[in-house]
Amino acid sequence: MDELFISRVRVKLLQLLLSTEEPLLHVRDIVRRVGEEINAVRRELSRMEKNGMVSSEWRANRRFYHFRKDYIYYQQLLGFVAKSSGLGGEIIKNKGKLGKIKYAILSTKFAKNLPSGPEDVDLLVVGQIVLPELQAIVSDEQTRHDHEINYSFMDEAEFNFRMKRRDPFILGVVLKPKIMLIGDEDDLLSGVVV
Repeated sequence: MDELFISRVRVKLLQLLLSTEEPLLHVRDIVRRVGEEINAVRRELSRMEKNGMVSSEWRANRRFYHFRKDYIYYQQLLGFVAKSSGLGGEIIKNKGKLGKIKYAILSTKFAKNLPSGPEDVDLLVVGQIVLPELQAIVSDEQTRHDHEINYSFMDEAEFNFRMKRRDPFILGVVLKPKIMLIGDEDDLLSGVVV
């Protein structure tokens, strides 16, 4: 764990590299996006590369970086970033305003900024929800990303009923790779017999 969170610059780099849609980023572009000094960014990128978190490659005398998906803690870091920034961060930060939430699930596909199809659900929220608050958060995030977010919400009784009936929509959400923003995954899946 010592190699993961040693500086503010590292946290900003993790947030950028794990949430960007671009496969490779040039150092100057990274500096501009994280708003830190170039030497601090280079130093952190060098440490991260030494620890196997990022890889770099040269193209036309320019060095480009990307986060390695085979890094041992990739999924956990993706979860940390999804829970601390963007849509997931806003859901967690505004949890009290959103009502009594039992589960909030973000699809891993959405967290990785991969395009979602019409059948994909980016966010599922289960509980007693203050709908205008949820809609405002989703709307702000849609504006920021400039694309539609597929989200669904339901109360706990409907969710439990649909789980017991093995509703294809619900099973499609809970069995796909996901990040649990709120709630316990074991509790969520206890009603599913595969």
